[in-house]
Amino acid sequence: MGESKTVHSALVTYTSMISLLALCPPFVILLWYTMVHADGSVLQTFEYLKQNGLEGFKTIWPTPSPIAWKIIAAFGTFEAILQLALPGKRFEGPISPTGNVPVYKANGLQAYAVTLITYLGLWWFGIFNPAIVYDHLGEIFAALVTGSLVFCVFLYIKGHLAPSSSDSGSSGNAIIDFYWGMELYPRIGKNFDIKVFTNCRFGMMSWAVLAVTYCIKQYEQNGRVADSMLVNTVLMLVYVTKFFWWESGYWCTMDIAHDRAGFYICWGCLVWVPSIYTSPGMYLVNHPVNLGTQLALSILAAGLLCIYINYDCDRQRQEFRRTNGKCKIWGKAPSKIVASYRTTEGETKTSLLLTSGWWGLARHFHYVPEISAAFFWTVPALFNHFLPYFYVIFLTILLFDRAKRDDDRCSSKYGKYWKMYCDRVPYRVIPGIY
Repeated sequence: MGESKTVHSALVTYTSMISLLALCPPFVILLWYTMVHADGSVLQTFEYLKQNGLEGFKTIWPTPSPIAWKIIAAFGTFEAILQLALPGKRFEGPISPTGNVPVYKANGLQAYAVTLITYLGLWWFGIFNPAIVYDHLGEIFAALVTGSLVFCVFLYIKGHLAPSSSDSGSSGNAIIDFYWGMELYPRIGKNFDIKVFTNCRFGMMSWAVLAVTYCIKQYEQNGRVADSMLVNTVLMLVYVTKFFWWESGYWCTMDIAHDRAGFYICWGCLVWVPSIYTSPGMYLVNHPVNLGTQLALSILAAGLLCIYINYDCDRQRQEFRRTNGKCKIWGKAPSKIVASYRTTEGETKTSLLLTSGWWGLARHFHYVPEISAAFFWTVPALFNHFLPYFYVIFLTILLFDRAKRDDDRCSSKYGKYWKMYCDRVPYRVIPGIY
């Protein structure tokens, strides 16, 4: 197995896994309950639990209803069909540790357009009211919690019995295998890539669909949509649009090219994304804050700028890699480090490390606009409650941890070249601070 040394130490891994396996599901449900039924107030939920104890918690926990399963099944099936059926350019992912090159069909933007048009069409022509999704949100999350666990067990068994490629294997420890995953590129058949489905077509797509859902629900409830809700929805949709526009770039990132398909990533994309990432919008449904045109437009502009910078960072690096460093960055030739490394097979290869443009500011500068964008689509909720900001805080921790994991990986891969790189670009995420 290529990745026998896990990124974090065993104890940390165990603690984080067991706490995540135990704490995430109830957290998702409590977050939903607080946003939808407890006025967004953590204290109110806390009081309720203090008075009613475990029984109260059981009362909160919704039972996955047939309609919730139907909605999930319909959405999942629809996205799977689009992933397989829509035309798209052939795209080759980065070479894996064992030398496999995953081949994808880049049809994310088409799938995204078809999904949103279909969803809005169903509402417009009175065939299906998206408000139903909001009304059954708790049951949907409860169903996703259960369903995703079953799905992760399926991935674990598949990794043992029928791995799709040689990029798979066991660490010899069942819990670690279940949590970090067995396979790098699990597929069903030749063409259906499971990670593209869970991460992009289910997770990210549900984010957009739910953002629209919250907006429609507020409209149905109040006969109008507050400017705060509009800013939140527009920014989230622009962000998700950027994601699908850039989907093949995402296939070259750590999530797809390094993290195996296990509980950590699949559960995260199937449950955590639809619930936590959309939570600022979920809060706004019952809290229509009126910002006034000027403030609303300022927040919108700031958010759009952040999303653009985030996009431009990715674009710069992609362009630099594509042209092998023979491109202009901010109007001049890029500065770079030529780093060589050895593959697991013992071949020596070279990579170019970009040290100018956005990437000269910090090694992971693109996380700054990403976190800021999340802040700007949450800030329309103003500061009456802390909970809407949970996503921003979670994202900050996630990305800083990812920056560290990425740095550790690169440090062991590139050795002295990485040290040269760090001397030239001394900051990890925030220029001048961290």
